[in-house]
Amino acid sequence: MHLQISSTQNKTVKRLIQLQEKSRNRKKEGVFVIEGFRELQLALKGNYQLQGLYYCEDLMPFDNLKDLSIPAHDIYQLSLEVYKKIAYRGSTEGVIALATPKNHSLAELKFQQKNPLLLIAEAPEKPGNIGAILRTADAARVDAVCIANPKTDLYNPNIIRSSVGCVFTNQIATGSTQEIIDFLAQNNIHFYAATLQNANVYTQEDFTQPTAIVVGTEADGLSEQWRTKATKNIYIPMQGEIDSMNVSVAAGILIFEAKRQRGFHS
Repeated sequence: MHLQISSTQNKTVKRLIQLQEKSRNRKKEGVFVIEGFRELQLALKGNYQLQGLYYCEDLMPFDNLKDLSIPAHDIYQLSLEVYKKIAYRGSTEGVIALATPKNHSLAELKFQQKNPLLLIAEAPEKPGNIGAILRTADAARVDAVCIANPKTDLYNPNIIRSSVGCVFTNQIATGSTQEIIDFLAQNNIHFYAATLQNANVYTQEDFTQPTAIVVGTEADGLSEQWRTKATKNIYIPMQGEIDSMNVSVAAGILIFEAKRQRGFHS
């Protein structure tokens, strides 16, 4: 029999809400919240360790969850009222879990092939853009995503939601711009900076070697470090009135050009 929580004033309920809303609480406790059945499945597939499961029988019968390897004393049944109080999303499947973050240092990156393809984003701030970048990376099955000078907690609920769980399916590392540039040099990975300055059309470059595609924000673009140290600067020709596009769209165009050159099999 699972412990039942029916009061919105329960201390566990208050804790879960704080973990949803505040990055400092997630960092202090060393846990984050996963909401949604698909996201939970992807987290488990990505070898994330769960610390608790909270479900609403009215929305998600426990029979659908019983195959998950979670000790019974870490499973809680929530009333519908309590679940709606905790849930971050307006529409969800009735299951929430707590999980332990992974170590996202550059030293943890492991490549399964000698010719890796990486996607790097410098200082992305909007969770929606970060989530979309992670979806693109998952779709292309890049070897790693690096976030330089991160401004947003990777386990922000909006990133988990907008990535549709792809925050769990990608190998992700964070670090400063200089740390990532040093890492690329140490591993003999060529990198191409998406910028308008001193750049070639992206289709003119060879991405079949160990490659990293680097994108910046629409507002600020890439820092000088990336522009001056890149193997080559690249740009996407525009035919309209504007000279930039959403960072996740640009990342998708560039990454899939690299995949096209590689025959989509690598």
